[in-house]
Amino acid sequence: MVRAGTVEQAGQRDVGRRDTGSGGWRSRVRRAVRGGFRAGPWKRGLVLAVLALLLGLLLLLHARITDRGGLGSLVETFLPWFGLFALVLLAAALWRRSASAVVALLLPVMVWLNLFGGLLGDKSHSGGDLTVVSHNVGADNPDPAGTARDLAASGADVLALEEVTEDARGTYEKVLAKAYRYHTVQGTVGLWSKLPLSDSRVVDIELDYGPLAETKPDDVKLAYARALRTTVATEKGPLAVYVAHLGSVRVFPRNGFWTDSRDRGADALGKALAAERNERVVLLGDLNGTTDDRAFDGLTSQLRSAQEEAGDGFGFSWPATFPVARIDQILVRGVQPTSSWVLPATGSDHLPVAAGISW
Repeated sequence: MVRAGTVEQAGQRDVGRRDTGSGGWRSRVRRAVRGGFRAGPWKRGLVLAVLALLLGLLLLLHARITDRGGLGSLVETFLPWFGLFALVLLAAALWRRSASAVVALLLPVMVWLNLFGGLLGDKSHSGGDLTVVSHNVGADNPDPAGTARDLAASGADVLALEEVTEDARGTYEKVLAKAYRYHTVQGTVGLWSKLPLSDSRVVDIELDYGPLAETKPDDVKLAYARALRTTVATEKGPLAVYVAHLGSVRVFPRNGFWTDSRDRGADALGKALAAERNERVVLLGDLNGTTDDRAFDGLTSQLRSAQEEAGDGFGFSWPATFPVARIDQILVRGVQPTSSWVLPATGSDHLPVAAGISW
């Protein structure tokens, strides 16, 4: 009987060992997971803390992101929206009760506020010697006459239009003639003014690039011109005004964010502005990019954004149905922006942008 009992107990121990061996790793994983949830606030949410630090580094070092495939420009175009990721991480950190994640979030929050905090308040002031408006009216605008009436009602002294088609040009000229005595149209961009204009000419932003460009006659090049320069005669002296519609950007599966035409135009426009002799300069237009984009360093190093200096908020202008980026710009040099705002939608896929300037 003693031997039988001993053998039976030994068999039970062997079975117990086999059971432990087959399910032991599962139980250890379960204990580790439960232990993670029971861990202290500094040990919980370590993954969230790492993600918060990576987000902060992205915002801090965005200029060093490679621009291969246009990645850097794409990130910088929507850079303000990366602040939403911080809010998502904060919500997750609070749910996990993770002190480490909350502390790590200080990095992206502080960097974001340093980059964009100044845009959150209203910096506009009353007054201004001149009101300028810029609008990409849209080649597919179903109601150019209505758009022209809305823009004239804005009270702008100087009105810049981009993407003016040959078919719609006559409509804009007819409707705006009563409010604006002077105007110039060069290719697909134009400027209407209540004040006299002079020295109006095309600015070459190298849309036609390569050997074939040299073979095109001047009248063909003029028909597709997308930038101009003119002088507005004000009571306080001449004001050089540039109107530009830089090349479009595209997202391709193979090439990524394609910006070659736009970037080439930005460089050419920057050179033209560097050679400008007039101390007072205003650039109006659809630049197909934000001022955070590295492609515009040649412009933003010479000119200041009216929205950043005297606006209220981000002033997003595109697309009109749900604006996510400000790609329509008013940049100045030698004059002081007093206010900057976005006008109501017209028949275009862009919103008009406006600014008051003084000197």
